[in-house]
Amino acid sequence: MDGDKNVLSDRVVAGFVNYLEIERNASHHTIAAYIRDIGQFIEYVRDPTEKDQPVRWPGIDRFQARGFLMEFQRCGSAPATTGRKLASLRSFFKYMERESLIKVNPFSGLRAPKKARNLPDVLSVQEVDRLLEAPITVFERACNSTDKPVDPLKAYFALRDRALLEVLYSTGARVSEVAGMTEKDMDLLSGFVTVRGKGKKERLCAIGMPAGKVLRKTLAAAVEIWGSTRKAATPLFRNKRGEPITSRSIERMMKKYLPEAGLSSEFSPHALRHSFATHLLDAGADLRSVQELLGHASLSTTQIYTHVTVERLKNVYRNAHPHA
Repeated sequence: MDGDKNVLSDRVVAGFVNYLEIERNASHHTIAAYIRDIGQFIEYVRDPTEKDQPVRWPGIDRFQARGFLMEFQRCGSAPATTGRKLASLRSFFKYMERESLIKVNPFSGLRAPKKARNLPDVLSVQEVDRLLEAPITVFERACNSTDKPVDPLKAYFALRDRALLEVLYSTGARVSEVAGMTEKDMDLLSGFVTVRGKGKKERLCAIGMPAGKVLRKTLAAAVEIWGSTRKAATPLFRNKRGEPITSRSIERMMKKYLPEAGLSSEFSPHALRHSFATHLLDAGADLRSVQELLGHASLSTTQIYTHVTVERLKNVYRNAHPHA
């Protein structure tokens, strides 16, 4: 904390901290971060021979401001860390500008480094196939291990779970979108389902033949248990009470089948959405079409999957080429 006291000995910094406390009502944590960032900047710009002299704030120029930020980038600091320091110092110099202590804010106009975008988790086609087969495999193994009659509800759950995973992968829909699907949304004759996405926007998504086949069996099993209703609000996927399954239940369901498929328990249902988009692009689908199918408002959101496909190609090259 001695370092903080040294920084606060500068009357301009002390005035800024007072402004943060009284006018901005900033938290103790926020103020401590500001003091730390300003202190590091002082260490960067101050001549060691003038350590006991007050900082000449009006003499700070844009080159020193940019150099300070670049120093952190060279040291390997995360883009978010560098961006926070930029925000802290920009606010500090803006305060001095408003108080007529300086004429120009040297941090004004400087851009924060772009944050790295983590590539999404993607399953291979073979891994997806193993996961989709897992519900029926688990159910059949349980049936073979006992002489008891097949429980219709358990049979329904096996079909439902397979159908859920198939629909997630076939449509690329979000978990919440699939959980909210009704029987009226599904048109198995045409092979399309109406998906209600963010902002209540609707889009049509295709249903592949494997998904359509298991969906017909699932709906037939539901009729045997709950009867035929075909109401507009009849859920496409039901829990044991016949009510709509929740997103959380879908997540728990998938976690149950991941070990059976030999996959990490870290995967979530969203991995099937990522895999859907990546596999389409790998097979030559255009980006705009994938954007529409995913329900992305911005093309830039969909472009993350182009990076995934490039990374996959790089890995193939590194593993297969003798001079990689």
